[in-house]
Amino acid sequence: MENAQLINLSRQVVLRRQLDVIANNVANINTTGYKAQQLAVEEFVMPVARENSFRPGDKPLSYVADYTSSYDFSPGPSVPTGNPLDAAINGKGWFAIQTADGERYTRNGSFGINANGQLVTQDGNPVLGEGGPIILGPDDSGIQIAADGTISTSQGVRGKLRIVSFANEEILKPVGDNLFSGENPGPNAGARVTQGMIERSNVRGVVEMTRMIDVTRTYQTVSNIAKQTDDLRKDAINALGRLEA
Repeated sequence: MENAQLINLSRQVVLRRQLDVIANNVANINTTGYKAQQLAVEEFVMPVARENSFRPGDKPLSYVADYTSSYDFSPGPSVPTGNPLDAAINGKGWFAIQTADGERYTRNGSFGINANGQLVTQDGNPVLGEGGPIILGPDDSGIQIAADGTISTSQGVRGKLRIVSFANEEILKPVGDNLFSGENPGPNAGARVTQGMIERSNVRGVVEMTRMIDVTRTYQTVSNIAKQTDDLRKDAINALGRLEA
């Protein structure tokens, strides 16, 4: 019976983790450029020993464990904002952002200008161009962002957004604030930028709520099984006690 309880416990732990992931997705359904997270689970079979000399052999027990999480990097829908500094990437690609911890990457193209005239994210991190941070002067007006990411104003070209791509996006690691870190970014010459648009979260609300209901019901079922197993153990102990008496 202890084995049954442990198997139930392993399932409950994973279900709780799944609920956390789903809840985080739902909480970020309106976060610009957010990518939905998914939990990956695997079967863990005990015993792991493979000695065949024991008779009878140990019976394998199947547990469940969450071993990693991944992100759905499919693009979210683009919506107009009317802000000439906002930009959305059509297709694959990432904006390069300079942070205190080094270069990071995001799909959140909601930009602004800080007191120094730098193009920055909503968190104040400089947006990188191909030649470094993009700086706009006080006389710059009529900001235009071309499809290739070139930013020009009434005073001329001010820079070109540095948009990168990765051969395998699965290597990207979240670092908070809707930013990712990754190694060996390559240029994305095929990326197309749309001015005055932002990419919304790719979280599908109906799907996530359905998953939440399903996981909650499964958790309740596993809890009931655990209670029934515990009741069986109590009954067995009581029966043995009466026999000894």
